[in-house]
Amino acid sequence: MTASEALSTVVLVDDDPLSLALLRHLVASLPGTRVVTFGVPEEALAWCLANDPDLVVTDQQMPGMTGTELVRALREAPVLRDLLILMVTTVQDPETRREAVLLGANDYIPKPLDAVEAGARLRNMLALRRASRALARQAATLEDEVRRATAAITEREHEAIVRLARAAEYRDWETGAHILRVSWYARLVARELGLPTAEQDVLFRAAPMHDVGKIGVPDYILLKPSGLDDLEFKIMKEHTEIGHRILADSDSALLRMAATIALTHHERYDGTGYPAGMSGDAIPLSGRIVAVADTFDALTSERPYKSEWPMGLAMEYLRQNSGTRFDPECVRAFLGAQEEIARIRRTFPDTHGRTTGRPLALVAPPDAEVRFAV
Repeated sequence: MTASEALSTVVLVDDDPLSLALLRHLVASLPGTRVVTFGVPEEALAWCLANDPDLVVTDQQMPGMTGTELVRALREAPVLRDLLILMVTTVQDPETRREAVLLGANDYIPKPLDAVEAGARLRNMLALRRASRALARQAATLEDEVRRATAAITEREHEAIVRLARAAEYRDWETGAHILRVSWYARLVARELGLPTAEQDVLFRAAPMHDVGKIGVPDYILLKPSGLDDLEFKIMKEHTEIGHRILADSDSALLRMAATIALTHHERYDGTGYPAGMSGDAIPLSGRIVAVADTFDALTSERPYKSEWPMGLAMEYLRQNSGTRFDPECVRAFLGAQEEIARIRRTFPDTHGRTTGRPLALVAPPDAEVRFAV
């Protein structure tokens, strides 16, 4: 804090030069004060709105704007909500004193001024203001420390999620680029749906964990190059519940969303999906979003059991299954961001069927915003 910032700024407003001089003398005698005087209340108001005074001392009877009108105007300005106001009124005018207090004046001193009483009230108000500013600075410091600590925890949390997701990938033919693309696709859909940025961020971080439950699926099923029989498919479907059990019951909102996504991203909008046969809006939005993102990426990627689909054909598949397999609003949102989808695919290509090894923060689609990336 600089020396000027340590000073308390007191604004004096009075059209009587003699009263103004007396008030100025009283305030100037107090340590750590800076005095600004005005004979016209309108000018005082304009100055206060453009600056950050600590205390305004105003007379009541002035030409043009009265003291109580000045109090009202000061209190109506959000930037001056913490300003302290001291009203100067005559002893014979109790009604004005009551009005001033009701309008927001913190205290009043009577005319004619008693130097001892006025000085004591000014000292008390300035001490209160300094204490208030000190508490505000302390609160801001604590808030900043909490913000930094929370960001660090979130960074570590996301790193753990990405690493766990990669552990699952190493048992699957899918690549590390898959979880990156699904994360970015999911975030695009969330943005197009108008979700708050904070929710987009959590979804972006949680989406990589959608298939973590494949850790519990036997290799002979997971890596089978042909179609699965009924028993094998039943075992494969268990990866949703396995993933949920791995991630559920956490105090972390991020892990709770990841658990929800793992459990519900194979549910279908018409109720024919798994594991619970949920339908419509009963399926959590995060699961509906990742269902679109995951399916599109699976279609447009080579797998042991299929060739890569052209992007246009995969888009048409989403369109045809809108309202049955997929939430129509999620499909609409996804199809509305085709240029960005193409950029994501170019930025995160598959690499010989294995992980790219690139963390989310180090590579991003051109012009894309990276928030809270690790």
